Amino acid sequence: MTKIFKQLARHWAVCLVVFALLFVQAYCDLSLPDYTSRIVDTGIQQGGIESPLPETIRQSTLDALTLLMSEEDADALQNAYGYYLQDDGVLKLRTDLTDNERAALEDAVTTPDIVLYMAAAQAANAPAGQNSMGMTGLADMQAASSESTTTDTETVTPTAEDLDTVCAQFAAMSQMPGFTREAVQQQLAGAFASLDDTLMENLKSQSVLLVQLEYEAQGVAHDVQMRYLYRVGGQMLGLTLLMAAVSIAVGFLASRVSAAIGRDLRRETFASVIGFSNAEIENFSTASLITRTTNDIQQVQFVCVMLLRMVAYAPILGIGGVLHVLNSSTGLSWIIVLDVAVLLLLILFLMNIAMPKFKIMQKLVDRLNLVSREILTGIMPVRAFSRERFEEERFDKANKDLMSTQLFTNRAMVAMMPFMTLIMNGTSLLIVWFGGKAMDTGTMQVGEMIAFITYTMQIVMSFLMLAMVAVMLPRAGVAAERIDEVICTKATINDPDEAAAEPAQEHKNWQGEVEFHDVSFRFPGADSDALEHISFTAKPGETTAIIGSTGCGKSTLLNLIPRFYDVTGGSVTVDGIDVRNMPQAQLHDLLGYVPQKGVLFSGTIGSNLKFGGEHITDADVKKAAAIAQATEFIDAKPQGYESPIAQGGSNVSGGQKQRLSIARAIAKKPKIYLFDDSFSALDFKTDVALRRALKAQTDNATVIIVAQRISTVLHANQILVLDEGRLVGKGTHAQLMASCPEYQEIARSQLSQKELDLKSLNTEKEGE
Repeated sequence: MTKIFKQLARHWAVCLVVFALLFVQAYCDLSLPDYTSRIVDTGIQQGGIESPLPETIRQSTLDALTLLMSEEDADALQNAYGYYLQDDGVLKLRTDLTDNERAALEDAVTTPDIVLYMAAAQAANAPAGQNSMGMTGLADMQAASSESTTTDTETVTPTAEDLDTVCAQFAAMSQMPGFTREAVQQQLAGAFASLDDTLMENLKSQSVLLVQLEYEAQGVAHDVQMRYLYRVGGQMLGLTLLMAAVSIAVGFLASRVSAAIGRDLRRETFASVIGFSNAEIENFSTASLITRTTNDIQQVQFVCVMLLRMVAYAPILGIGGVLHVLNSSTGLSWIIVLDVAVLLLLILFLMNIAMPKFKIMQKLVDRLNLVSREILTGIMPVRAFSRERFEEERFDKANKDLMSTQLFTNRAMVAMMPFMTLIMNGTSLLIVWFGGKAMDTGTMQVGEMIAFITYTMQIVMSFLMLAMVAVMLPRAGVAAERIDEVICTKATINDPDEAAAEPAQEHKNWQGEVEFHDVSFRFPGADSDALEHISFTAKPGETTAIIGSTGCGKSTLLNLIPRFYDVTGGSVTVDGIDVRNMPQAQLHDLLGYVPQKGVLFSGTIGSNLKFGGEHITDADVKKAAAIAQATEFIDAKPQGYESPIAQGGSNVSGGQKQRLSIARAIAKKPKIYLFDDSFSALDFKTDVALRRALKAQTDNATVIIVAQRISTVLHANQILVLDEGRLVGKGTHAQLMASCPEYQEIARSQLSQKELDLKSLNTEKEGE
C-alpha cells in the first residue's frame, strides 16, 4: 500500500484540493438531514414557527401575555413591540433587538405562551354554553392545565376564536378586585413545580402552538409557513447543488490524478524495460512484463480513484455522522455503537477470507498471459504436432485457476451486500421501534427520527465503502509492488559517467574497427563461462565471419558488441575505446544490427526501413531495398513502400521479413554491420546476389556475420571458428581447411568433394 500512497504523494497539491472538497461535500451531506428535520418538525408540524416570540402580535394577545409575566418582563415585552404599531392594529417586533435581548424575551414569553394556549385548548373543549374560565380565578385554570398535560383529554384543536375568547377572559380577570401580578407568578410557579421534565418539554412545544394560533387570528399563518418552507427548502436545494458540483469536481480531479499516475507508471515502466538487458527481460519474462504494464497499472489506477473518492470520504462522512448522532438528545446512540461493532467484525472477517486470494490473483493472470502468448505464437507447431487438445487443457487449467480465485473473491464481495442490507434494515427497525416509543413520551419528534435514520444510514454506507475498498486494496497493493519491482530493478548495463565517456564523446571520424581483448562471458547465475578468452580484430572494409556448431556462443559473441550483454572478462573496443565507456546511444549509432529472427513493427514498409533514424531519405530506402533484394516484392504490392505491415510482420513471409530487416540496417549507413545468421531464410540465389550487392555497399565498413552455412562465409576476409565457447580457429577458408579440424568437419558436412577442392574454389573466386 505504501507504493500506492507514494504515487499519490507525487500529486499532493491536487490531493489536498480533493480533501478540501470532500470536507465541503461531507458538510453538505451531513447538513441535509438537519434541514429535512427542520422542514418536517418546524415547517410542517409547527407551521414554520421557530420561536415562541411572535414577529407580529395583536394588542389583545400581548395584553394577555403580559398579565402572566413579571412587571419587568412585561415592560420589556411591551417595549419590544411598542414602537412599531401598524394600521391594522398589529404590533411588529423590533428589528434592532440584540441576540441577547431576543433570547431573554423568548425565555420570558415561553411560560405565558404555554398557559395561554392551554387556556385556549380548555375553552375549545369546554361544553357548549359553559364558560371555561369565567371569573373563577387562575388557580382553576392551572389545575385544568396540569390535567391536560397529564391526561389525553384534548379532542378539539383550539382556533383563533378560542384564543380571542381566552384573551377577553384574561382581560376581564385583570379587572377583578385583588388581582396582582405577584399572585399570578406564585400560582404559575406552584402549577409547574409539580411537573416532571418530560411534561415540561411537552409544554414548551405548546408555546409555539400559541404563536401559530396568533398568526391564524391575523390571517398570516399560511404566509409564515410558506416563507419558512421556501427559505429552508431553498437552502437545502443550494446545499444539494453545491454537493453535486463538489462531487463532480472531486470525480474530475480524482480521475485526472489516476490517469496521471497511470501515465507516469507506464512511462517509468517502459523506460525501465527499454533499458533492460536480455538478462533482466529473461528474469521477469515477457508475459509478466506485459501484465505489469497493463493489468497491474489499471488496478493501481482504479484503486487511486477509489482512495480519493471513497476511502478519503468515508471516514469524514462516518465520523461526522457519529458526532451528529452523539450530539442529539434522542437517547438512541447505543444503536450506532452496536452498528459500528457489527460492521467492524464483518469487514475483518471478509478481509481475512478474501485478502489471501487477492494476493495470488495477479500471479494467475501472469500464468494465463504466458500460456496464451505461447499458444498464439506457436499455433503452427501446435497444429503440426496435433497438440490442440493438450494446449486447450493447459489453457483451460490456467483459466480455471484464475476463474476459481475470481469467483471466490467475487462471492465474498457479493455476500457482503446482503449482510450490509440486513444491518441497515435492522438498524432502521431498531430506530423506528425505539424512536416511536420516544415520540410517544414526547422526547423525539418525527423530523428528528428521520434525521437520526439518515445519519445512521450515512454511517453504515461509509463503512460499506471502506469494506468494498478494503477488499480491493490487497490486489492493488500486490500490483503496485510488481510495478515497483520493475521500476526499481537496476539495469546491469548502463551508460558510463561523464569522465569515463569523455574520450568517446570527443572522438571524431569513427572507423568502426572492432577488437576483442581476451573476452570471457558468463550468463547471470551460470556455473561456467559461455565464452572463454576470445581475441580477434574486425577491421573496416573487411568481412569477419563467425561459424560453429549450434549453441557454441556465436550469437552471444555478437551480442557483446552492442552491449546486449557486458563481458565478464577482458574488453570489447571500437576504434580502441571500450564499449563500456561509450554512451549506448553513441555506440548504437555506429551499428547496423540484423537479428537472427527478423523483427518488423506495425506501420508501413517505408516506416520500417526508416527506423534507423530521421536522416534516412526515400532514396536511401530504395537503395537499401535494392541491395537487400527486396525491391521486386515491394514493387509488386499495390501501395509499394506505403504497404502496411502488421504487428510482428505477420503479413509478410519469413524471407521477406529478413530482407526488410537487412534493408533497414543498410539504410542507416552504419560503420559496423552485425548480421546474426540473417541469411538463413534466403534461398541460395538470393543469398549470393544479396551478399554481392552488400559487398559493394560495405567497402568502408566493418562487417561481422554469424552464419551456419559455409557458403555464406567462404569469401570472408576472416573466419572465426567457435567450439563450446572457445575460439578454435581463425583465418580464411583455405587456411582453416588446412589447419582447423572443427572447420573441416563443418565444411565436409555441407560441401561436396568438388567444392572442397581448394584450387577449384580459388579459380571460381578469381572468375568472379
